[in-house]
Amino acid sequence: MSQQEPINVKEPVDPAVVKAEDVQGKSQGQLVRRRFFGNTGAVISLIVLTFVVLLSVTSIGVGPVPGWWKWDPDATGTLLDGGRPTLSLLPPGLGNHPFGQDNLGRDLFAMTMQGTQYSLIVMVVVGVMAGLLGTVIGGLSGYFRGWTEAILMRLTDVIIIIPLVILAALLGRLAISYVRSTGLPTTATVIALGLLIGAASWPPLARLVRGEFLSLREREFVDAARLAGASSGRIIFKHILPNTVGVITVNITLLMSSAILLETALSYLGLGIQAPDWSLGRLISENQTAFATRPWLFWWPGVFIVTIALTINFIGDGLRDAFDPRQRKFNPKKARERGEQSTERGAVNRTTR
Repeated sequence: MSQQEPINVKEPVDPAVVKAEDVQGKSQGQLVRRRFFGNTGAVISLIVLTFVVLLSVTSIGVGPVPGWWKWDPDATGTLLDGGRPTLSLLPPGLGNHPFGQDNLGRDLFAMTMQGTQYSLIVMVVVGVMAGLLGTVIGGLSGYFRGWTEAILMRLTDVIIIIPLVILAALLGRLAISYVRSTGLPTTATVIALGLLIGAASWPPLARLVRGEFLSLREREFVDAARLAGASSGRIIFKHILPNTVGVITVNITLLMSSAILLETALSYLGLGIQAPDWSLGRLISENQTAFATRPWLFWWPGVFIVTIALTINFIGDGLRDAFDPRQRKFNPKKARERGEQSTERGAVNRTTR
């Protein structure tokens, strides 16, 4: 009787386990980029926002640098076809006035692009200002505790109980009046408005950063750094702050989205950017009476406001998912395939036994 040869059965291997990209070491930045660019909504929003920024900057230019669009925001002209938009999709074309004209024959596209530029400047300045103040005040409060926390948190409580619109309107009005009285250019007015709106928007971020610092200062790696003789500055900037970057970044994007809507509200009420300059809120305010007869004067500024706010929110959601390691996208197809492969491996193992 011949000896039976042993059966050599190759156990199926899960491809997701042996992929080099899944087993090789990655830095925190690489992991964040991979998760972010794996979020379809965030990537599309980033592309759309980049397009809006490039369109507003290149069309009418910035400062002394001219753009490719032939009309200026304040140039009056002949009212053509009742000021109707000349934008055409089939066949594609812009025409002379793609967004239409107002009563004085001014080009709405040029005015909308100028308003978009100013709104984007306010958004960025508010994000930087509120981010710095909120991070510094929240970080100092959460790390040093004691009288430092008591003073800074009571200041935060005083500011946070004042309605943001009222505080921003008051500070913005003072900033615009001061800049106009000194004869500074329009860009300085917009930056000053953004700085003071940011100075009124930091308390929510400060509270979040304080909570993160309170939690992280008690962790083992902070105790180890303290026992090794690290100074408070090194512990804050080297060990604690990098672990709060996710929370800070996500909340700054939310503040920037709120800043767009707040600047629009202030300009709509006549407390923000004023004549002869244009903002998206002022365009809506000036053309609200024409909503029934010439709605395009109202639509286009509104479309750009909604687009900027939505894209910033989607980017913020993508950053939140990217910075949070517990956020993993569930793929039902891959889960089903892995389940089937596990079942096949179990059947093969039972057969070999």
